[in-house]
Amino acid sequence: MKSFYQFLMRYRDPHLRDELTVFANGAYNDHSFPKHSANYHEISSYLELNGNYIPSMSVFDRAWEIYKGESK
Repeated sequence: MKSFYQFLMRYRDPHLRDELTVFANGAYNDHSFPKHSANYHEISSYLELNGNYIPSMSVFDRAWEIYKGESK
């Protein structure tokens, strides 16, 4: 199973500005992001403290649902 970060990186794009792309670009530039994690609570806690590039935790929750849906 790939990590959440690996999943998220497919949404990186220097030109798009939707919330998921902004999140992916921010995570890419965040050198402390838990890149190898597939644990919701670990990533969620990290983002609550350090995710100033994510406009709302609902963006993470939507991305997580897509991630989990594809992991089945």
